[in-house]
Amino acid sequence: MSLSSPPAGESEAGPLLDLLARIAAAVERIAPPPAAPISLTAADAFVWHPAPARLAPVPDIARVPMALLQGVERQRTILSENTLRFAAGLPANNAMLWGARGMGKSSLVKAVHQAANEAYPGSLALIEIHREDISTLPALLNMLRGAARRCLILCDDLSFEREDADYKALKSVLDGGIEGRPESVLFYATSNRRHLMPRDMSENERNAINPNEATEEKVSLSDRFGLWLGFYGADQDAYFAMVDGYADFFTLPISRADLHAQAVEWSMTRGARSGRVAWQFIQDLRGRLGEQTRLDDKKRHVASD
Repeated sequence: MSLSSPPAGESEAGPLLDLLARIAAAVERIAPPPAAPISLTAADAFVWHPAPARLAPVPDIARVPMALLQGVERQRTILSENTLRFAAGLPANNAMLWGARGMGKSSLVKAVHQAANEAYPGSLALIEIHREDISTLPALLNMLRGAARRCLILCDDLSFEREDADYKALKSVLDGGIEGRPESVLFYATSNRRHLMPRDMSENERNAINPNEATEEKVSLSDRFGLWLGFYGADQDAYFAMVDGYADFFTLPISRADLHAQAVEWSMTRGARSGRVAWQFIQDLRGRLGEQTRLDDKKRHVASD
């Protein structure tokens, strides 16, 4: 063997090392980028995206002024007080807002968040987590643990089906598990179901030794919320109050008698009376009256008065 020739082992290792280097480079290219550090200063509201883990800032929150939420005065008072205590650094309860569709459950959460930040500027970040991402709630809480800013997490239209196992993860999170729920985080949920689960039982539950245990297991999920706030369909007086509030807010040129007559006709075509139906009626009426002022512009005008 020539003195200048490399040892046999080295000549064989060269191609192998080159192959390993190419594999490592390929893995780096397809691997997801590392999660960016969570910052809660970019906005007052965020949307949680779990893959990759990040909080997307929401510059303008779609919400209705608190004063326009009619027919829910008791719920508004209780949730406002709970949220203000939390924003002030005091203990507060997780809350579940359940009941009739279109009665302002999520609108109320966004309104009390705004009120809390007006009372304690910059104190509270609102974070929306989508129902389909609820299984990633523990990961979100871990990322928020130790955050300087307090966070109100909102899951809108939360419910579970019979074979859905995500409710067990949520129940553990609400209890806090071994680590405990971060004191800087509060969880609000809205739902059309009081107990978040369907009333019927699966076949396995019917065959259980004690069927009540399965029912109690699912009902106990709602028990993890310290506040239960029920929302019920509006009667005609409450519906008129909603319509009147919107009409006054937009200063619509229409008499009360004509306004109410058209509002009744609109509700009959929808088969319901609710805040959502009242809002949809006002949107239609504004269009027919040629009223073009946007809600955001109107809110800014009212705030400057």
